[in-house]
Amino acid sequence: MSKSRLHDPFAALRFNNYRLFFIGNVLSSTGYQMQSVAIGWELYERTGSALVLGGIGLVQVLPVILLTLPAGHIADRRDRQRTVLFTQVMLAICSLGLAVLSYTQGSIFLIYTCLLLSGVARAFNKPASDALLPQLVPLPIFSNAATWNSSAYQLASVVGPAIGGLAIAVQKSATGVYIFDAILAFACFGAIALISGQQAVRVTEETSLKTLAAGLHFVWQNQIILAAIALDLFAVLLGGAVTLLPIFAKDILQVGPEGLGWLRAAPSIGALLMAIGLAYLPPMKKAGKALLWSVAGFGVVTIVFGLSRSFWLSLAMLALSGALDNISVVIRHTLVQVRTPDYLRGRVSAVNSVFISTSNELGGFESGFVAAIFGPVVSVVGGGIGTIAVVLAVALIWPEIRKLGSLQEG
Repeated sequence: MSKSRLHDPFAALRFNNYRLFFIGNVLSSTGYQMQSVAIGWELYERTGSALVLGGIGLVQVLPVILLTLPAGHIADRRDRQRTVLFTQVMLAICSLGLAVLSYTQGSIFLIYTCLLLSGVARAFNKPASDALLPQLVPLPIFSNAATWNSSAYQLASVVGPAIGGLAIAVQKSATGVYIFDAILAFACFGAIALISGQQAVRVTEETSLKTLAAGLHFVWQNQIILAAIALDLFAVLLGGAVTLLPIFAKDILQVGPEGLGWLRAAPSIGALLMAIGLAYLPPMKKAGKALLWSVAGFGVVTIVFGLSRSFWLSLAMLALSGALDNISVVIRHTLVQVRTPDYLRGRVSAVNSVFISTSNELGGFESGFVAAIFGPVVSVVGGGIGTIAVVLAVALIWPEIRKLGSLQEG
C-alpha cells in the first residue's frame, strides 16, 4: 500500500463494507443517545427520584460485566456479522417495548426489564462489532477506520440528545423517541446485512473456562495492551466531571439548564473535531508518548475546569477534555485490535468493553461520593490530579508504553 494511501483521510471510507458499517454505527449510536435522554427524562418526570435515575445506568451495565466472558467467546465462535444483526433486532424490540410502556404508563419494573434486556444485547453486540471491524479494512489503515468510528459515536453524542430532547419538547412525551430509536436500529440492521464477503470466524477448541478466559489471559500477557487499558480505566474512573455538571451549571457557574446543555455537549464537540483532525493527519509515529501526553492533558484540563468560575473557560476545558480523550480512545482501540490475533479479537474486545463500561459507571459514582463529602470542586480537581498520577505510574510500571511507535507496525 502506497504512502499516499496511508495518508488518505478517507482511506477507510473508500471500502464499501466499511461505509456500510460506519452508516450502521451512526444510526445505532444516534438512536441509543436519543433513548438515553428519553428514558432519563421520563423516569425522573414520573418519579422525581434520583435513585431511579441511578438505576438506569446500573441495570444496563450489569449484563456487560456479568456476560463479558461468554459474549467475547460468542464473538469468536460464531459469525460476528450475524451476532451484530441478531442483537440489533433485540435492541429494536426493546425500544418498541419501551414505547408501549411509555404510552401506557407501564410499571418502572417493566421499564427496567427492557433496559436490562437491551444491556444484554449490547453486551454481545459490542465485542462482535469491534471484532468485525478489522475484517472490513486492511490493517495498515485500521487506525483511520477507528478514527472515523470514533467520529460516528461523537457525532451521535451531539446530534442524538438534541433530536431526542426536541422530540420530547414537541410531543410532550418520550414515546415517539423510542419508536424512532427502533426504526434506527432496524436501519442499522439493514446496513450491516448488506456487508458482503465476510467469512464466519470459528474457534475450534471446545468451550471451557480456559477458552472463556483466553481474552483476559492474552491482555495480561501483553503488557502494552494491559497498560493502555489500565490507563484508560483509571483515568476515566478519576477524571470524569460529567456526572457533576448539573451542580456546576446550577450552583457554581450559575448558567441554568441551557448552560448545562452546552456543557454536556462540549466534550463530544471537542472529540468530534479531534477525530476529524486525526483523520487528516498521517499515522502517529510515537503513539505511546501521544497516549500518555493526551491522558495527562486530560487531567490538566479537568483541574482547570474544576477551578474555573468562567462559563466560557469551563466550556473550552470540557471541549479540550473530549478532544484529548479522543486521542487516547483511537490509540487504544487501534492498539487492541491490531495487536490481537483474529481468533481472539472477540474475547479481548469484550474485556476492553467491560473495563470501559465499569470505569464510566464507577467513575460517576466515585465523583458523586467524593463530592458529597468534600464538595464538587475538590472532587473534580482531585480527580484531575489523580489522573496525572496514574499517567506517571503507568509510564513507570510499563516502560514499554513510552517506547511504542507506529500503530501500523501491528
